[in-house]
Amino acid sequence: MLMTKQRRSAIRTLRGWAINVLNEASAIRECEEHGWMQDRADPHARERAFDIARRDPPAGISPQAAEAAVRAVLDSIGDTCPECPSVEEDRP
Repeated sequence: MLMTKQRRSAIRTLRGWAINVLNEASAIRECEEHGWMQDRADPHARERAFDIARRDPPAGISPQAAEAAVRAVLDSIGDTCPECPSVEEDRP
């Protein structure tokens, strides 16, 4: 029986690739209600994402550039959804 390695979906941009890596490593999650990306603030998941970026960068991208792309995405998102009410807003 012929076995093939599962292929990752084609990612069109380096940022899209970095988001996919972070999601795969469980370093980010999506707000279930609004769809915003949220940083899970899990240091082990972040390190897994950086390891993936260094070990398996996209074609034509250096491991350093791949790691920088992952870091840039992490720096661009927060740990809360901007559309969800904050805990302080829920209090009377």
